[in-house]
Amino acid sequence: MVVRIVIGLALTVVAFALAGRRLWWLYRVGRAGQPAPERIAAVRTHPGRDAEVETTEVLGQRKLLRWTVPGIAHAFTFWGFTVLLLTILETYGSLFDKKFPGIDHWSFIAFIEDLFAVLVLVGIITFAIIRLRNNPAREGRASRFSGSHTGAAWLVLLGIFLVVVTLLLARGAQINTGDFPYPHGAFASQIVGHWLAPLGTGVNSVLETTFILLQLAVVLGFLVFVTYSKHLHIFLAPVNVLFSRRPNALRGLEPMRSGGKVLDFEEADPDTDVFGLGKIEDFSWKGLLDMGTCTECGRCQSQCPAWATGKPLSPKMVIMDLRDHALAKGPWLLAGSDEAREKLPEAVKAEAQRPLVGTEEQNGVIDPDVIWSCTNCGACVNECPVDIEHIDHIDGMRRYQVLIESAFPVEAAGMLKNLENKGDPWGMGEAKRAEWMEGLDFEVPVADGKLGEEVEYLFWVGCAGALEDRARKTTRAIATLLHTAGVNFAVLGPAETCTGDPARRIGNEFVYSMLAQQNIETLNQAAPRTIVASCPHCFNTIANEYPQLGGNYQVIHHTQLLSKLVADGKLTPVSKVEEKITYHDPCFLGRHNKLYSPPREIMEQVPGVQAQEMHRCKERGFCCGAGGARMWMEERIGKRINTERIDEALTTDPDTISTGCPYCLVMLGDAVAAKKASGDAKDSLEVVDVAQLLARSVTTPAAAGTSGDSQAGAGGAAVAADD
Repeated sequence: MVVRIVIGLALTVVAFALAGRRLWWLYRVGRAGQPAPERIAAVRTHPGRDAEVETTEVLGQRKLLRWTVPGIAHAFTFWGFTVLLLTILETYGSLFDKKFPGIDHWSFIAFIEDLFAVLVLVGIITFAIIRLRNNPAREGRASRFSGSHTGAAWLVLLGIFLVVVTLLLARGAQINTGDFPYPHGAFASQIVGHWLAPLGTGVNSVLETTFILLQLAVVLGFLVFVTYSKHLHIFLAPVNVLFSRRPNALRGLEPMRSGGKVLDFEEADPDTDVFGLGKIEDFSWKGLLDMGTCTECGRCQSQCPAWATGKPLSPKMVIMDLRDHALAKGPWLLAGSDEAREKLPEAVKAEAQRPLVGTEEQNGVIDPDVIWSCTNCGACVNECPVDIEHIDHIDGMRRYQVLIESAFPVEAAGMLKNLENKGDPWGMGEAKRAEWMEGLDFEVPVADGKLGEEVEYLFWVGCAGALEDRARKTTRAIATLLHTAGVNFAVLGPAETCTGDPARRIGNEFVYSMLAQQNIETLNQAAPRTIVASCPHCFNTIANEYPQLGGNYQVIHHTQLLSKLVADGKLTPVSKVEEKITYHDPCFLGRHNKLYSPPREIMEQVPGVQAQEMHRCKERGFCCGAGGARMWMEERIGKRINTERIDEALTTDPDTISTGCPYCLVMLGDAVAAKKASGDAKDSLEVVDVAQLLARSVTTPAAAGTSGDSQAGAGGAAVAADD
């Protein structure tokens, strides 16, 4: 027994020393990142909410269980290891021939331990089958494990298998020697004990000691291995989930910070302040924690529209490449002086000099085509089981490229110039913002200063809604419906300017800040009770990003208001629309703000409509390709994202495709036009906003604005920017 104790304790000391040393090093590397005091403050402010999130996301495995088979397998493994922590304590007790007093007669515990040991085996066998079926060598890009470190994953599966097998063998031998603490319930251990019984008590005594030590060796070896592999997420995932933003790290982008404080452009110092993410140490400690938490599961990659259409962006590999770079640069970050850095190996010094974003010739960590392929759709963040915030990291790198390097897609330069000089992406100016009202049979009130108490809603039209021909039809339909319902509303007209969303999403925080502050001043003067926005990008920016600059408003999307008006009986759809319609979820309305029901509720109330969902819808909806300022960038690599989405829509054989976003209206409309030209779509197929659909049923086509919108200019500019 003395030998058993000495070996067991020696293994423990060595393993804890190796794992502890590695964890301390990782902690120090993480602390090299920028401060993130807002994360700690949020946890302190909402402890109850965070406890609920930890319960549902970590213990409940909510996101993982969306993928039924792998989700259940992971749940078996996670819950199994949680339960089997008790058996590790029992194993240490066995070193000293000690039993846990008071529970040695609890057969229920023996049953639960064996049950979860078996479930863990079922889980890892399932994982093995999944990995064999999704082999990157065979499936290529189609495999969500493409680019992952699959060798380490197989070692982990082997390690888990050995943990359970040595446990059951040790328990089986203990049953035969009479040292097992539980009289009943351990059904799996009893089966193993039955297999070992013919060997006799003496041999089982040796096997007991052998497998107890082997189990400790495997468990402790697994502990050390985890600290050096992607399975570090076992320890980091609960922490990362705790400090993630809510809900699911979507809604607004984080403001630019330097030294933990929000950057003020008027007081910023180019020599000392951090402008975006230009070096790995410019990431906050939460960003570095994201990198260490990645499980390489590939769920984000499998849902990414850029990856699905042949572009180089894989959200998973962005995080992996950043993590590998951070670990390789770690010694440089931790060196205390220039002299210490000079003594580092050449490989470390070379890694420290790599640009964060750069071409292969520049030896960049992340290729420029990767960050400019992102549509900010949020599919990656929505799928990530450990709440990694890919969008903030990608847009942070964009900020540095735009503000410091002046390196961004050349075609976007015109859009940024137009925003700065004219206040809209097309450069049409404020004089054009009221043209959509021409031809309406009622007057639309234009706010001049503070709104009167009688005005219920300020209708935020948005650049596309005011200037793009197709989106103008939606704007006219919304205004007509509000007028029909007797809603007292007003618009800003020429006083409205771009919210700044395209500038912020491309990385030009300076132009965004300028536009946002101008709008906040206008809105504060108007003092609206509620703002209703027809564009999800405007809705998201005003509702979720303007508060960062002191602009706090009650904001709703037009589908929310129209759905309420129908429910309250103020709008009554009467004319039948005998069409098969499939609805496309805008990313900034759906995933970013969790608004899936209002547009569908409107369609349900229109007589004659046959709604048909696409395969990818709601939380799993597929992007149109316009977000992240992609609307103003050429799509030169792979298949066009809007074409991919229309191909999916056509599988439902629709008469009409509906949506709730002017960007989606333009992108999907362009793809439909191309399909019609090639003969792959029927000539009658059209893309409309749900407001137009409702207007067809509530009002006459003329009143809904299906005529009188032949102005040239805005629509042509939109198509030119996208082709």
